[in-house]
Formats: sequence, C-alpha cells, structure tokens
Amino acid sequence: MQKIKLFKGVESEMEDLEEDVNRWIESAGVKVVSVVGNIAPQTRDPNSLESFPVSDILVIVTYEAADA
Repeated sequence: MQKIKLFKGVESEMEDLEEDVNRWIESAGVKVVSVVGNIAPQTRDPNSLESFPVSDILVIVTYEAADA
C-alpha cells in the first residue's frame, strides 16, 4: 500500500528541508515511489524592505512502507 509523507519548509532553508527529507527516508527504511514539490508564489508585502519575500515549499514523498 502506498502512503504519503508531507514536508514543509521555506525557500531560505532549502538545505535543511532537503536534509530532513533524506534523513526521514533513511531512518524510516521505506521504498520511495516518487517525490514532488511545490514552491508558493511570492507575495510582496508593501511594508517590507525585502525585495523578494521568502516562499513556502511543500515536498510530498510517496512511499511504500517496509514489510512488517
């Protein structure tokens, strides 16, 4: 049976998100079927001094659980 695992992070911390996903895959001992991701569109805050605000990132891992 296939299952999913969701990971959420922010654009400025992509390396941390990548490490979290890889660490989970290794520790869970699952067979990964697919990995897809999405980055949210940036919305400009008129009160912000930043030219490009940080976007949210969603990673979806589809996997098969190890045999019990």
